[in-house]
Amino acid sequence: MSLSAEPFELAIRIQPGDIDELGHVNNVVYLRWVQDVAVAHWRQLATAAQQTAIVWVVVRHEIDYRHAARPDDAVVARTWVGAASRSTFERHTELCRADGKLLARARTLWCPLDPSTHRPVEVDDDVRARFSVGPMNPTGTG
Repeated sequence: MSLSAEPFELAIRIQPGDIDELGHVNNVVYLRWVQDVAVAHWRQLATAAQQTAIVWVVVRHEIDYRHAARPDDAVVARTWVGAASRSTFERHTELCRADGKLLARARTLWCPLDPSTHRPVEVDDDVRARFSVGPMNPTGTG
């Protein structure tokens, strides 16, 4: 089992600029939160050497919006890793109100890059073990 297969949580504070003309959090902000929790998870589990050797970029987002977040809501972002191929790593995220109400669910595919060349890089066995739960099937799903 992956070292990071267990969900990682991050409390989210809604900022005034996150609110759109409808009085709720703009949908684009949800994607920022998906990225924020993934980065926080990476920083918590990856070694300093791994963080220096690899940067991650998103190659695909899929997001289902369920309910609107309002200015006074307490929000929790929860993420966990999925399957991986040679060059893409799946990550799942749920954005919930503190009372457990699901606001959005996302599936993101990330690609590891060399920070100097900005080219895809193969990761070592330790990174693969920490940030995936097994191989991705040929259709790109876990």
